Amino acid sequence: MRTACTNLWVFLTLIQAIKAQNLQRRDILNLLLNSSTYDPRIPPDYEKDVATDVNVQLFVTSIDSINAVAMDYTLHLFLRQTWTDSRLNFSHLTNISVLELDQKRISDVWVPDTYFPNEKTASFHTVTVPNKLLHIQKDGYVIYSVRLSLTLSCIMELQYFPMDDQTCSLFIESYGYSIENVNLLWDYKQPVIFGADDNNEQTMPQFYFYKELETFGCTTTNAFNTEFSCLQAKLYFRRNLGFYLSQVFIPGILIVILSWISFWIHVDAVPARVSLGVICVLTMTTQSSGIRSSLPVVSYIKAIDIWMAVGLLFVFAALLEYAYINVQTRKHRKQSKEQEPEGKNENDDKTDFMVRALRVDRLSRVIFPICYTAFNLIFWIVYLSK
Repeated sequence: MRTACTNLWVFLTLIQAIKAQNLQRRDILNLLLNSSTYDPRIPPDYEKDVATDVNVQLFVTSIDSINAVAMDYTLHLFLRQTWTDSRLNFSHLTNISVLELDQKRISDVWVPDTYFPNEKTASFHTVTVPNKLLHIQKDGYVIYSVRLSLTLSCIMELQYFPMDDQTCSLFIESYGYSIENVNLLWDYKQPVIFGADDNNEQTMPQFYFYKELETFGCTTTNAFNTEFSCLQAKLYFRRNLGFYLSQVFIPGILIVILSWISFWIHVDAVPARVSLGVICVLTMTTQSSGIRSSLPVVSYIKAIDIWMAVGLLFVFAALLEYAYINVQTRKHRKQSKEQEPEGKNENDDKTDFMVRALRVDRLSRVIFPICYTAFNLIFWIVYLSK
């Protein structure tokens, strides 16, 4: 009984304030949100059988990482949504133009149930208070913004890695309301804004944008044949080759060239030539293992796999070349010992084993660089002109 009397007193006070045109913001909020005509549990046009148009804008503050192993990317953004709720029109009550709601009162207003279908993990920012904003303009136009950190899935094609381009999508959808009640629309001026600098560009450690962002409207149908409104944004990335040139390609080329030094070392310097070849093979193997550990296991061959395999092949071939030469020199020594009792001339045609070994060394000094240079030309032309 006491509660009913209190509500009646509040209502009569508001009526008097309206007549006097001296309503304060608190009074307007109480009148709008506590009225029996307003229900925050249903959309604005729910009873009219008309979909409520919700305009969406994303303000991306940063894209932190694009993870090829996990097939996802992480970004921080402000999700901004605007719509018109005629139930919140207060232009006839006061000259105040905007009502700014406190965090605790936002739950008293209907907001869209948007979510990100390709989201893996997400979090709200709550320091020092929940980072949410809700403004109501006098004509019932509502502005709602919330700050989010998202990790979204992105299926990547890595055949051309690390000269690859990636297209990552961002999906926004209404979770509970069908397209008959909530219709999501991209903001017609700027659907997605990148706040990195004045040029509206976003910088990342390994990628950069190579194509303008594209936005689309779409619809989805769930297992119950209910159609929902959704939005899609495509982000186009190109991998920056700087890191891989300095950490993979140039060191790989130098290791292959280093293995060729054995062609100029005397055939009798067995420890020097063997140790040089083994070290180069182990270095290439270690480098290849390090690259594979930073990439997902896929069923197809990547560009980096071809590069590392051919480099390892050249280094291993240089080691095999000395194995062949060593066999020829041992045959020469054995033949020389057999010829000494007979007093044969050292320049006799049975000395062909040493000549053959030296000839192979001389040919290797030319053939290996030519073949490796040809491979590099073909490799870079094919993958850079894809």
